[in-house]
Amino acid sequence: MKSGPVQTMPTQPYSHVIGIDDAPFDPARRGDVPLVGAVFSRLRLEAVLVGKARRDGANATDSIEGMIRRSRFLPHLQAILLQGIAVAGFNVIDIHRLHRRLGLPVVVVCRRLPDLDAIRRVLLEQVPGGARKWRLIGKAGPMEPLAGVYVQRVGIGSDETGALIGALAVNSRMPEPLRTAHLVAGGLVNGESRHRV
Repeated sequence: MKSGPVQTMPTQPYSHVIGIDDAPFDPARRGDVPLVGAVFSRLRLEAVLVGKARRDGANATDSIEGMIRRSRFLPHLQAILLQGIAVAGFNVIDIHRLHRRLGLPVVVVCRRLPDLDAIRRVLLEQVPGGARKWRLIGKAGPMEPLAGVYVQRVGIGSDETGALIGALAVNSRMPEPLRTAHLVAGGLVNGESRHRV
């Protein structure tokens, strides 16, 4: 009796991923803003990590590194997804340093292109250390359209990035780890998530 060809399920690249977003905050208040990391194994939520970053500060990279490094999931993670290159207002993440320190690809994901001219004006005219933060944004490279969103990336090619986002974006254009981190962050601060992603 002949057997047919073996059917194999397609493998999802970078199956263990963390998505990180910040919580809503009152623009009139200073201090720390919560960060939420949603750890996924393929499309299954494995854990939620919580950290914090200073409003308009300079500690986002260290805070995210520490949040991930302290967790038991670091040995399994294959990529980091960030919802924007800054958290807690203008606390800009150095994606190259984060990639170098943790040895993981880093992908910044935005639903739409940010207004870089407006961001540059605010950073250079209103934010302490704004020139350094603007250099970090420039160092991250231009945003490129991939899989229905815009990305900056380090440590991962464009084809792999598109495949990663496509595999994880099942309920919206945003990958599930980022969508989940956003919802949890909103609920953490407001008692209920209010905005769609």
